[in-house]
Amino acid sequence: MPRLAAASLAGTAIEFYDFFVYGTAAALVLGPLFFPTFSPAAGTLAAFGTFGIGFVARPLGAVVFGHLGDRRGRRPVLVVSLLLTGASTVAVGCVPSYGAIGVAAPVLLLVLRFLQGLGLGGEWGGAVLLTAEHAPAGRRALWSSFPQVGPALGFVLANGIVLALSATLSAAEFARWGWRVPFWAAGALALAGLWLRSSLTESPRFLEIDDHARVPLIELLRHHGRLVLLTAGALAAGYAVFYTVTTWSLAYATERLGVSRTVMLTCVMAAVLVMGALTPLAALLGDRYGRRPMCLTGCAASALWMFPMVALLATGEPLLMFLGILGALLAFITMFAVIAAYLPELYEPRVRCTGAAVGYNLGGVLGGALTPLVATTLAERGGRVPWGVGAYLSGMALLSLACFALLPETRPVPVAVAEPVTKPVTG
Repeated sequence: MPRLAAASLAGTAIEFYDFFVYGTAAALVLGPLFFPTFSPAAGTLAAFGTFGIGFVARPLGAVVFGHLGDRRGRRPVLVVSLLLTGASTVAVGCVPSYGAIGVAAPVLLLVLRFLQGLGLGGEWGGAVLLTAEHAPAGRRALWSSFPQVGPALGFVLANGIVLALSATLSAAEFARWGWRVPFWAAGALALAGLWLRSSLTESPRFLEIDDHARVPLIELLRHHGRLVLLTAGALAAGYAVFYTVTTWSLAYATERLGVSRTVMLTCVMAAVLVMGALTPLAALLGDRYGRRPMCLTGCAASALWMFPMVALLATGEPLLMFLGILGALLAFITMFAVIAAYLPELYEPRVRCTGAAVGYNLGGVLGGALTPLVATTLAERGGRVPWGVGAYLSGMALLSLACFALLPETRPVPVAVAEPVTKPVTG
């Protein structure tokens, strides 16, 4: 299990690195480079629009790779999805700017971002299922939480490289070529991930299936359509919170508040590091007290914290911004630490890869695709404190709370073993 968990963690870290490095670039430089005819605010909105295309592609990737995972096994999904995401990320770093090739530049950006999302849509389901289906029932949430640490590591790695480049290059050098370096680095990371995954064995649960679903998506929609919609709605708040504090807040703080890029990246990275370190602890609580109670607690905490979070963010003070972001991410991980065990347990093995991946990535569309756009628009129309952003996020948290309330608990119940009765020897 440690070797399997490490390989799954490394793979999700690499693929989410690819996804996050685009979000950071969209917040900092893609607007002026690829949409120079727009105003600064409109350019940021356009860049976040290309960011959202990746989320739209993720459910399609979930369907394609979910079909592969349910028909051919979980292991092939990990290899193909990693190759696709890595290659498209490297290609983003090679796209000329609008000044060089005109409108073809943003078009290429859209296509490559779509391919990124397609690969990531398959990655999560394959990595999580391979880990969850190997894990012992009583510690399934704990072992499955390691792939969930991968996004935190991917975010820190992506932003750490951007931070180092920002600190060593001038603004002109960073805009000219420095922003491309993190995309090029994705190629080496993808090769390392493929090497780590080369020795993984297929899931024992998949090998036990005698009759595989012919078309998993059709069977899923026919028998589990309500479950897919509920899981998507349940996960929407987590995506909305995470991408607000890790993507939109970068643009808001640097453009509206005048906070330096280095300071803001440091605040966000520090909060994400704490979140990643606490993920296994939250998963242990999920093994002890159940998946659903943790998710309900995380949603309630998100709904309550969003207004204090935007107020702390609007101060422009690094320590207060860090505390606001950290509180939001701790609420987020309270629910998402157990999701890697919860979703596979909700779906039967025949359609588990498709069901878990589609539900997870539809939640990304609902909560992640439009959130930077909506938050940017609400912040532009508000005053210094973007209360509209807090209201939007609290509303999303309440929606997810209602969906989680309608889902069943799935934590395996320990089987009680009777203690042997010993009688005293008499006579």
